[in-house]
Amino acid sequence: MEDLERDGYVLSADPKRVDFTRVHRWLAEESYWAAGRPYDLVARSINGSLPYSVFKATPTTPATAHTPASDAGTASDPATVPDPGTVPGQGAVAGPGEQVAFARAVTDGATFAWICDVFVDKDHRGHGLGQWVIDTILADLSERGIQRFLLATRDAHDVYRRSGFTELAGAHRFMEIDRRPTRNAILGKS
Repeated sequence: MEDLERDGYVLSADPKRVDFTRVHRWLAEESYWAAGRPYDLVARSINGSLPYSVFKATPTTPATAHTPASDAGTASDPATVPDPGTVPGQGAVAGPGEQVAFARAVTDGATFAWICDVFVDKDHRGHGLGQWVIDTILADLSERGIQRFLLATRDAHDVYRRSGFTELAGAHRFMEIDRRPTRNAILGKS
């Protein structure tokens, strides 16, 4: 997928541009679903997925420019967990500017995708970035032939409805084993 530009932001699916340290902080410290998640687990989850990142374009760097970052921890090498001192955001150029949003898709590349870890930095909310990244993921993966998408949310149903998501039909057919320590927070229970 080519980079997309809108209203001073750039959306990229380049896994080399993910600021692992920033995404880890967002998920581990600011989300309810991944609270306390260790850095290596966040890095492995990104490496095993298709990551989508939104950056604030900077006036000094054209939105289409890209300086390659470290190859450590890219989606092409899921066994590699990038060292926090060598990933973008820690001295390397991460893209057009500061990363301000993130989401990832876990997919078999053919029939199904789970969209997760959608996060927009609090200073950039209200600009439609979450909607943009979701719609971009749906378009990108639909072009690859994927027809079924799933996600879970505790409180952003309206955002996802605008992208075409509906309540899960036949939810009684799904079963799970959920050992996450954040399960009660995710379900809105004390």
